[in-house]
Amino acid sequence: MNMEWRKVVFFIAIIACLSPYVDPPIALIIGLVIAQTSGHPFISNNKKIISYLLKGSVIGLGFGMNFFNALEVGKEGLIMTICSITTVLIVGWLISKILKIDPKTSYLISSGTAICGGSAIAAVAPVIDASEKQMTIALGTVFILNSLALLLFPFIGLWLAMTDYQFGMWSAIAIHDTSSVVGAASKFSDEALQIATTVKLGRALWIIPLALGTAVFFRQKNSKLKIPYFIGLFILAMLVRTYLPSFEEAYTWIVFIAKKGLTLSLFFIGAGLSYETIKSVGVKPFLEGVLLWLLISIGSLFFILNWM
Repeated sequence: MNMEWRKVVFFIAIIACLSPYVDPPIALIIGLVIAQTSGHPFISNNKKIISYLLKGSVIGLGFGMNFFNALEVGKEGLIMTICSITTVLIVGWLISKILKIDPKTSYLISSGTAICGGSAIAAVAPVIDASEKQMTIALGTVFILNSLALLLFPFIGLWLAMTDYQFGMWSAIAIHDTSSVVGAASKFSDEALQIATTVKLGRALWIIPLALGTAVFFRQKNSKLKIPYFIGLFILAMLVRTYLPSFEEAYTWIVFIAKKGLTLSLFFIGAGLSYETIKSVGVKPFLEGVLLWLLISIGSLFFILNWM
């Protein structure tokens, strides 16, 4: 298939994802099919596209949330966030020693699992001076597991008859990337979506102390720290929604567009997971990613079902 036809197929897929008949998990599957068949015609810009779509969508979702409700939810998830981040980083270090995995690759996978997937990996990678191959392995591991979580979590939540609050909290703790967290929660319910987004963005703020601690631990000088400024805009959107409630109709449209943007971002994530990317991950790093993911998924699920 020549480049022109690949572009045609790609744009048809985008239009399908924007239709009311395609939800986030289906958009991800369409992207994966495109990646393995016709291929992504704009793969060099994929990371940037996902970044802008995701950040814009998250900011837009803020217009559907009350600031004080979000603050309360964030406080309740704080202890679990601290415990889960610390546990994952320690266990990740132990697994890397046992399986003899490259320390930088292992640390990137642990950071991505502990906080917010690709965003944490992107923030920590320049601090430890990670190579492109080390980043690709870590990102590939996280994206593959994200895809599985996005598809499996809503079914598990329904099967266990979880409440909106429980599922929102669980997805925010146990799913790596913000995009997949929001995608899974939106499939479950609107209330679960609000809880999951708030808690996940609270976790994302831990990128800052993680990156600073990493700089000290790895003793890298002149490292650039990437601060997730879009979280500030998300909070600003919530404040606008809280203190200017008379624009309810406008907020409804903004949230609707944000959800479509999220669906599209998951399509682009799937379209970027080519066979070569999946193959490059390797057995041991992927095994570490799976073990850490199972640890945080099962551990947080047990805690939430019994004490929340």
